[in-house]
Amino acid sequence: MAEVTGAALAARQLQAHGIDTIFTVLGGPMIDLLAEANDLGIKVVSCRHEMNASFAASAWGYLNQKPGVMVAASGPGMTNCVTPMYVATESAMPLVVLGGSATEGALGLGSFQETDQVAFAKPATKWAQRVDKTEHIPELIYLAMGKAQYGRPGAVYLDFPGNLLSERVDEELAPIRQAPQIVATAQPDPDAVERVAEMLSSAKRPLVMIGKGAAWADAGVELSRLVERGIPFIASPMGRGTIPDDDEMNAGAARSAAMAEADAVLMVGARFNWMFQMGKRLPSNVRIAQIDLEAEEFHSAAPVEIGIQADARVGVEAVNAALDGRALAVSQSGWMQQLREKGRENEASVSEQMSSDQQPINHYRLLADVRDSIERDAIVAEDGEFSMAIARQVMPTYVTRHRFGAGTTGCVGTGIPYAMGAKLARPDRQVVAVVGDYAFGAAAGMEVETCARWNIPIVIVVANNGGIAAHSIQDRSFPADAPPIAVLLPVDYERMAEMVGGYSERVTDPDEIGPAMERAFASGKVSVLNVVTDPKAKRRGGGYL
Repeated sequence: MAEVTGAALAARQLQAHGIDTIFTVLGGPMIDLLAEANDLGIKVVSCRHEMNASFAASAWGYLNQKPGVMVAASGPGMTNCVTPMYVATESAMPLVVLGGSATEGALGLGSFQETDQVAFAKPATKWAQRVDKTEHIPELIYLAMGKAQYGRPGAVYLDFPGNLLSERVDEELAPIRQAPQIVATAQPDPDAVERVAEMLSSAKRPLVMIGKGAAWADAGVELSRLVERGIPFIASPMGRGTIPDDDEMNAGAARSAAMAEADAVLMVGARFNWMFQMGKRLPSNVRIAQIDLEAEEFHSAAPVEIGIQADARVGVEAVNAALDGRALAVSQSGWMQQLREKGRENEASVSEQMSSDQQPINHYRLLADVRDSIERDAIVAEDGEFSMAIARQVMPTYVTRHRFGAGTTGCVGTGIPYAMGAKLARPDRQVVAVVGDYAFGAAAGMEVETCARWNIPIVIVVANNGGIAAHSIQDRSFPADAPPIAVLLPVDYERMAEMVGGYSERVTDPDEIGPAMERAFASGKVSVLNVVTDPKAKRRGGGYL
């Protein structure tokens, strides 16, 4: 009977789940697993930091609607993955981290990099488990993949004692598990759907709120049909593109007014968390219905009246069927016209900044010119508090799951690795990371070398305002003679690309933003555009979060 190593079993099981790319920072005791994966034709993308490898895997998984896989070394290699596991779980992105750990039989004796890695992982994950026998490796990976992908997606962790990877077992005792061919979606309750249809049809100021769960469920067609009935919608940052941002029913430019004045709200695939002000901005007498895979979401700070536990696409499809043939009160209320007028006011408040010729460059001008330089189906990752805030006002999204941001956790440092994972998942798309200078340096800057080594031609636009939220924090929070706590040196960040043979450019003239973007895309290389922006700039206007 043929024998096989634990490392080979792990690689074969990943391949059975359709995983053709994994992310890692090379280290023991996982090197044999990586070698086996490479022998099977799986791309093993070795990054410079475990945090970035995990973020890249999360983005790859989110776009491909299957778990992204990161393989971590023991000890600090694994603990560096805790933050991205937490981010993936809170942001509902499927991630599986396979971590090597100390050899069994030597626990408690001070083994190299010994720590309780499962204990580190548990608070950040949906599920964390230690492999107990080599024969169980395929089954436990099978379980890990399912737990990461189904229900609300999130991170899982599987711990591999080093000796089990090199141990040989009879392959008949460890069969490879095939992923299910058909997984039926959760169906909505007909009575609850009827109540939602009644609520929406009688409302004079209804509003649909769209979250990342709707994007994950590919609910765009059904949501478009729903809002075409005359119901305005707003979306969370990563929910944008589920319905294209240029849809005539998009009330994002009047987001605050839409929430403050709505008399009925249907929340689809999102939480009433800080991104929607916990529902506190809604009127006290508003009626709220919510469609979500997790029933626990119906108990939140918002007073949800009707909760429908269902897949977002199937749930909205059922609501549409219940609304067919009904007249909606909103058609006579002028609600959408009011929101359009408010949206035009908000857009006018920033239009001057978007065409400004000032130097240092105005952030609104930067984001507007980046917007005008990319294709409609480009994928954009935004990172850094100021860059994200303005990008949400200026840069639209037209395709589902094509926008990446810090998400629920507000984690800095996601932009570049998200862009890396996205480009590997969608090599035919333009991928741009718009990041602040602080965000560029938050563990991710050296991944420019990874992009060059693996031919990942993303365009990184560094909004270089010389600090954390520009000088505003330094000026507001510290005395004039304080040390540079919130400000940074005027670094030539573009030289990171120069060092690895990528495309680099320093931009100080606003008229050169668009041409620089064109040159970066034309280079076919990883590119860093260091755009010197106004350190005194402030966010203006209302609208998008």
